[in-house]
Amino acid sequence: MSLPPEKASELKQIIHQQLLKMDVHGRIREVLAETIREELAPEHQQLSTEDLIKALRQRGIIDDVMKELKFVTDVNGTERTSAPKPATHFVDREPPVLKKTNIDPTRRYLYLQVLGGKAFLEHLQEPEPLPGQICSTFTLCLHFRNQRFRSKPVPCACEPDFQDGFLLEIHKDSLGDGSKMVDATTMLSICDPVHMVLIKTDTFGETTLVASYFLEWRSVLAAENGITNIAVELLGVGTESKVSVGILSIRLEMYPQLNKTLSSEITSTQFTLERQKTAEKERLFLVYAKQWWREYLQIRPTHNTRLVKIFAQDENGVNRPVCCYVRPLRAGRLLDTPRQAARFVSVLGHERAAVIGGGSGKQEQWCTLLAFLCPNKGDCEDHANLLCSLLLGFGLEAFVCVGTKAKGVPHTWVMTCGSDGTITFWESLTGNRYIHRPINPDDPPLAEQPKPLYPYRTIGCIFNHQKFFGNCQPSDAVEVCVFDLHDESKWKPMSGEAIKSVCPPGATTSVPPFPPLCASTIDAAVTSNELEVQLRILVSEHRKDLGLSTVWDDQLSYVLSPALAAYELERTTGVSAGNEEFQDAVRRAVPDGHTFKGFPIHFVHRNARRAFATCLRSPFCEEIICCRGDQVRLAVRVRVFTYPESACAVWIMFACKYRSVL
Repeated sequence: MSLPPEKASELKQIIHQQLLKMDVHGRIREVLAETIREELAPEHQQLSTEDLIKALRQRGIIDDVMKELKFVTDVNGTERTSAPKPATHFVDREPPVLKKTNIDPTRRYLYLQVLGGKAFLEHLQEPEPLPGQICSTFTLCLHFRNQRFRSKPVPCACEPDFQDGFLLEIHKDSLGDGSKMVDATTMLSICDPVHMVLIKTDTFGETTLVASYFLEWRSVLAAENGITNIAVELLGVGTESKVSVGILSIRLEMYPQLNKTLSSEITSTQFTLERQKTAEKERLFLVYAKQWWREYLQIRPTHNTRLVKIFAQDENGVNRPVCCYVRPLRAGRLLDTPRQAARFVSVLGHERAAVIGGGSGKQEQWCTLLAFLCPNKGDCEDHANLLCSLLLGFGLEAFVCVGTKAKGVPHTWVMTCGSDGTITFWESLTGNRYIHRPINPDDPPLAEQPKPLYPYRTIGCIFNHQKFFGNCQPSDAVEVCVFDLHDESKWKPMSGEAIKSVCPPGATTSVPPFPPLCASTIDAAVTSNELEVQLRILVSEHRKDLGLSTVWDDQLSYVLSPALAAYELERTTGVSAGNEEFQDAVRRAVPDGHTFKGFPIHFVHRNARRAFATCLRSPFCEEIICCRGDQVRLAVRVRVFTYPESACAVWIMFACKYRSVL
């Protein structure tokens, strides 16, 4: 039976991995040394292969290898293996090995290979990781024309060993021409860059945004044979946006090969024209924005102190109009309702941009969407921009609000305007919603006024992808604001045409297109079980240190599940359900004369040790974990709820029951 070359190499790889796993090479070396020492006569200088195989067979090593190898055959489309299947389903933790992809010969592709990194000087002293040792890793995330890719994690080093290939499909925007082969001239007009984001994951699973780079791929159109090698210098983010992080070696190749390549003069002329056109549009918008701001200040001198944000710096230190950070984003089948979208955004991590040195000054950094989603964390502005984009995608009239919270702390949140005039505030960091009912300052003193429940104090401006309004009411206090956006005496608008000129889809701009959201790769059941096992071990060890024994009640643990599901449902929909059944189940699980205590807590990370340390800081939870008494039974239940981008809400409930002794 002859195998095709790719199958043969795959089989060799499987056998090689199995041999490494069993340390067969080491055992062969031992047998070889022993055979030479014992069985070779002094006059023999050479040992034949047959002698060695005979020695290996005698010691049973060949039989061991054959037992360990599991052969899988495909019979009528079903897999049959010599080993019985395990009872539970198995989740592969490691990213899959590079797969072969079927290429449609009628479509055009760009094959982007990352062939390693150099000069990542921050990791110059990084020691070589030992086999099996957990170490910090780099991951490269890519986005190109609605396609997203992620590299295998590689250990952080001065020369990280990136060896990955990504097949990017180059298709036209119009649906009718999508099936046609794209020629070089048409591709030259596709100005979407390949957005590359580098993420660092430390040994605790914490992620950090390292670099964000926009790769101009069209230089390959002028390359001989349709192949070009380039060195990409990655710069840092935020305050380090002028500092080199490292260099990536990248190879670009067109599939199928171009019949006719363009001259380098044509491509460079195209790039120059695009840059000039974009620069001119941005210059004209800046002139208009300055004029708008002058007019705004002439209305009332105190407007100078209001938080009216027209431009914001992205992670690379580039100033962009704030309207560019928002646009309608549809989540496909991943999110079903606006409230579910608000819950998803709230479980993404909240982290302020890092500042070198002390002081209370806040480093401004509004991340592009990919640079926010890949590390799964960002500041309140990033959360508000994403939530506003998702609500716009659901067909709501949504705006990002820029203002302050208590003590004058700058803050952003989201507002929706109902068709009946109802104004709703959405807090993107918590998912909470507040109905806005303005206080009328002209009402008599004894008139009953609505008490605001929201934490917002002042509001300077609101914006979305098409509109920008500056608040020009006598007071910028949120509680007295009237959100009649058609009344120019209350809200000064910017020209829609001016905004459209610099924000997509108006024209070719330097603003990156939005990436699609990705489905979660976390298995909720497996992750919940793992966390629960880890927490049980931590609790048992903690009680052992206190000289206490630990007895777990599995039934009581299971009974806690409905409560955790109800908490998440309430956070998502605002509706509480199922409490009666939970209370009834607990009453049945706890015998007469016993006391029950429970403590639920919520996290957005999956680090059991960190969660346990946080729980112990609560006196209520510590009381349960360190419970003393007669017939003490402990319970813990973990429920992980997954959301797009592998974000998750983790609910943990600790409980105990014990006999009350008076």
